[in-house]
Amino acid sequence: MKILTANRLIDGEAVWYAGDHWAEMIDTATVAADKADEERLEVIGKAAHDRNLVVDVAMVDIELVGGAIVPIRLRERIRASGPTNRNDLGKQARPKISQAA
Repeated sequence: MKILTANRLIDGEAVWYAGDHWAEMIDTATVAADKADEERLEVIGKAAHDRNLVVDVAMVDIELVGGAIVPIRLRERIRASGPTNRNDLGKQARPKISQAA
């Protein structure tokens, strides 16, 4: 399984493609379960790159742990959460926002 990630060009924020937009949190990322899904996400990423919305577009290997998206590589886990030695920094330190809000 893979997800599509990039950095938003306007501010450098790590983002993940989530259906119809680029989300700042990995938990809503669209998961590609097969090669056709991966190819579709790659086309979306290239189009966003070509429109100067994002840079460093990449497909990232993930696993689902208890229904949560968890990148396999440490680098991607840090991009998704924040530094491993400071839980008070990065996205892991942001207050949780209700999905309904």
